[in-house]
Amino acid sequence: MSQQPVIAFIGAGNMARAIIGGLLENGFTAANIWAAEPDAERLADLAAQGLKTTTDNQAAVAAADLVVLAVKPQIMRAVANDLATAAQQHQPLFVSIAAGISMEALERWLGGDVALVRCMPNTPSLVQTGASGLFANARVSELQREQATQVLQAVGIALWVQSEAELDAVTAVSGSGPAYYFLMMEAMTAAGVKLGLSEATARELTLQTALGAARMASSSDVDAAELRRRVTSPKGTTEQAILTFQAQGLEATVEKAMTACRDRAVDMAAELCKD
Repeated sequence: MSQQPVIAFIGAGNMARAIIGGLLENGFTAANIWAAEPDAERLADLAAQGLKTTTDNQAAVAAADLVVLAVKPQIMRAVANDLATAAQQHQPLFVSIAAGISMEALERWLGGDVALVRCMPNTPSLVQTGASGLFANARVSELQREQATQVLQAVGIALWVQSEAELDAVTAVSGSGPAYYFLMMEAMTAAGVKLGLSEATARELTLQTALGAARMASSSDVDAAELRRRVTSPKGTTEQAILTFQAQGLEATVEKAMTACRDRAVDMAAELCKD
């Protein structure tokens, strides 16, 4: 990054540490990163990497150009309220990675008139293959949008959406999406065992097949439907499997599941942000 901002992480859990690791691997200066966290062991680990650490959230905000709010949604109100004075005095960009906390609630808890980005990352960010959706309020400058993008790109791809409501759809696609694939992996492994493979062999073949399919799809100049058609020979083995999936309503089930996920995200936001 050119002209690196000073970044403060409020909370140093798994996702925060994944982003920090990605930043460091991408050449970000450790001395430009603050971590505020009550856990002394976590702070010691981060300090050993050259970060500035503190148990004082307000001190971290006072030092920062960009603040990543990385605490659990259930305690976000208390943390944000405690930061309101520092937020108003220093006016950094706030980037929230907490699921279910609305922009309106965050702005209100931080005292109003703050530059704010909501982000929905996912767990593959822990291995730097994440997918994040981002939405900014009107107070976020172009430079701040670029800085937020660079922070989330440290652990994968970062895509901006046009409305806050779209973040609920992002939750349904990529936020919760890894679990859908894990469920498919479980089912394929179990089926492979029933068909006569050892569990180890079925598992390894399943995981490698998932990895290979994802790499093919991400590097191809055609969509997934065309890739499927190319693998599916008429009256062949793959066709029988695909026809069975379709007869059982796979596409409709996926749509129904993802809609339920989106609806639950909306409900959770209402529960977490109510006065």
